[in-house]
Amino acid sequence: MNLALAVLVLVTLERLAELWLARRNTERLIARGGMEVAPEHYPLIVALHAAWLGGLWWLGWDQTVHFGWLAVFVGLQFLRAWVLATLGKRWTTRIIIVPGEALVRAGPYRFLSHPNYAVVIGEIAVLPLVFGLPWYALAFSALNALVLVIRIRAENTALASKRARSLR
Repeated sequence: MNLALAVLVLVTLERLAELWLARRNTERLIARGGMEVAPEHYPLIVALHAAWLGGLWWLGWDQTVHFGWLAVFVGLQFLRAWVLATLGKRWTTRIIIVPGEALVRAGPYRFLSHPNYAVVIGEIAVLPLVFGLPWYALAFSALNALVLVIRIRAENTALASKRARSLR
């Protein structure tokens, strides 16, 4: 197996594991009274990420791996792990609000409001660069920016509503 193929296999396995974890956590949060907010844009997020990874399989599986960019991508995985560890059972790919729970302000959330999205921005740009695909990185970064505008607006609205309810 060549290195590019190995990287794609590992990233795909990581994404599948994250989807499993997100689904499990979502079910637990809903069981505890959580409510999903703004689910209508979720299929767009799934489609974007599936197209991004699928396209990388199509274009990148036999490319030369650029080790500098691979190191950056590995660094992003450590940041992703920090986000997941900080949120624990509250991490999901959906926007779930659980009444009565305080917002997380530990870990990377001390520094950024949306550290997971910062990691995703980096991943969508950097992984194509690992395979020498700068135009692919640019195209999907632009598409991701459009999706994140929708997503972050919805999440911020939900979180502002949660804060307002907790102040009453």
